[in-house]
Amino acid sequence: MLAPELGADMRRREFISLLGGAAAAWPLAARAQQPVMPVIGFLHVAFPGPYTQQLAAFRQGLKQSGYIEGQNVAIEYRWANNENDRLPELAADLVRRQVALIVAAGSTDSARAAKAATSTIPIVLVFGADPVRLGLVASLNRPGGNVTGVTFLTTELMAKRLELLRELVPQATTVAYLADVQAVPGQEMVRDTLAAAGVLGRQIAVVEARSDHDFEPAFATFVERRAGALVVAASQLFDSNRDQLLALAARHKMPAIYQAREFVLDGGLMSYGASYGDTFRLGGLYAGQILKGEKPSNLPVQQATKFELVINLKTAKALGLEVPLSLMIRADEVIE
Repeated sequence: MLAPELGADMRRREFISLLGGAAAAWPLAARAQQPVMPVIGFLHVAFPGPYTQQLAAFRQGLKQSGYIEGQNVAIEYRWANNENDRLPELAADLVRRQVALIVAAGSTDSARAAKAATSTIPIVLVFGADPVRLGLVASLNRPGGNVTGVTFLTTELMAKRLELLRELVPQATTVAYLADVQAVPGQEMVRDTLAAAGVLGRQIAVVEARSDHDFEPAFATFVERRAGALVVAASQLFDSNRDQLLALAARHKMPAIYQAREFVLDGGLMSYGASYGDTFRLGGLYAGQILKGEKPSNLPVQQATKFELVINLKTAKALGLEVPLSLMIRADEVIE
């Protein structure tokens, strides 16, 4: 028979051991009760480098919806590095990972790859094309199915860009046009540019580029054809290689207008187009609404309404151009 002191000591040790086991189990139980963090799949055709500002805008939209990356939402990024053939497998990988939704950004190829990969996971498009004409949604107001998103104008702005370029460089009777006919709607942009040039009394020197290897020969052709200014088409290829294009324009002293503000921030002369930042922010807002339970079929496809005219005075000075006061007044941003 155990002594009373020894028996009490054993009981204390058993009680402490039970407490320790229970304490060890509490964190496990607490973790099991925590909700699983939703995951967004982000699919893009290009490299991540040139798109830091757009990603920041997308995260801003998410934050406005109540979601902060790393805190209550995770994002799985898939970049195709300008290799379109990789997009279907990248989209399929996101589907296998059972993400909560897919953001297909930057091009029609990203959108098509996501649409082909799933008919059930919600998809938010952020790109510059008509999703109805591409068969991605039934209509803008009632998209139906699992796809919605934000689009911005591309072909409709070509005439405006030519007008702005004529105002800044009136002596340029021949205008170069760098086209990406592989992009959708590349052919339409060429057609609309030629039509607008005829109305404005300008000749257009069209050169197509299928990869960044075509840029140097394209500029050599522009010089040969005595082009006095340049319009760079809306294209994912050009967006993701803007440093090279800007360097070529500077080397050849070619006044150029681009589709996006980012070109001018990096040293380009002028841009006119939809705000990429605002478009991606709206995409983030839609992603947040879907995470909260909204169905894509109930969210109308939005069209970007914020357009920006941006002028770089330092670049204008380097090109020997004096920016008219009428342009300065209308500019949304002037970089000095």
